[in-house]
Amino acid sequence: MYENFYRLREKPFSLLPDPSFLYPSPKHRMALVLLEYSLMNQAGFSVITGEIGTGKTTLIRQLLNQIDRDVTVGLISNTHRSFGELLQWILMAFNLEYAGKDKVGLYQTFIDFLIKEYARNRRTVLIIDEAQNMAPETLEELRMLSNVNADKNQVLQVFLIGQAGLRDLLRRPDLEQFAQRISVDYHLEPLNEQETHDYIRHRLTVAGGDPGLFDEAACQAVFRNCRGVPRLINLLCDTSLVFGYAEQVKRITADLVEDVAREKRKGGLFPQPVQQDTDDSTEGGPSTADAPTGADSNK
Repeated sequence: MYENFYRLREKPFSLLPDPSFLYPSPKHRMALVLLEYSLMNQAGFSVITGEIGTGKTTLIRQLLNQIDRDVTVGLISNTHRSFGELLQWILMAFNLEYAGKDKVGLYQTFIDFLIKEYARNRRTVLIIDEAQNMAPETLEELRMLSNVNADKNQVLQVFLIGQAGLRDLLRRPDLEQFAQRISVDYHLEPLNEQETHDYIRHRLTVAGGDPGLFDEAACQAVFRNCRGVPRLINLLCDTSLVFGYAEQVKRITADLVEDVAREKRKGGLFPQPVQQDTDDSTEGGPSTADAPTGADSNK
């Protein structure tokens, strides 16, 4: 709708996870480096957490884009409390036959697959997104499944990606053995104010537009209303461009952004703005205090 008016090749603030638009903030760079480190060093379990909309799925898409050809990847993109049989989902993720098999049959099918891949000098990686929804007994089953790893070679690597609740889950006493197998963990924080400004400019540039389309005050207004959460930034900026196009304005101002935010808050689905004196200097990163109990985090 507004792309031609603002001379954009494409929409800069789509809500779909697109690694081509990934903004390399220090937090996101660190998370990606740790994912790459885990992959290269054959870490058994790796955990990346973050609040809703902080860009976890986009990071995973970026990792998948640059993964070596000798790695076989299975992706479980969503979980829920009625998740059902873990092994069925795992076999489905690797395009293996699972229908009509009992638990022993499912297990044997997966073990045979892992051994076959290992014999071909291929590594097997399982990525589970939205892992905070997994039940403790499902996580324990996943730990037991990883016992196939032996000696110096990791036949199976597992990446768990989820919201902050995943860290709380992994702190449970009954999951201590699981936590002790986590080689790398990182919590992805929202962007601070300067990063929010840079994020907006970055996405506009990637879309072929003017990086100054949102003026300085408009970027500040976006940060106040979105609290540095990339998904909310995309939502507010995209709608601001729609409003700007409707009003035929060449630059997006703070007043326009605030008008859009107020409209969105009327439905009760948009957060209240942060206070002006909010400390936005908090950086994400591996933290000993935040690590799951017993985790051997690489920091």
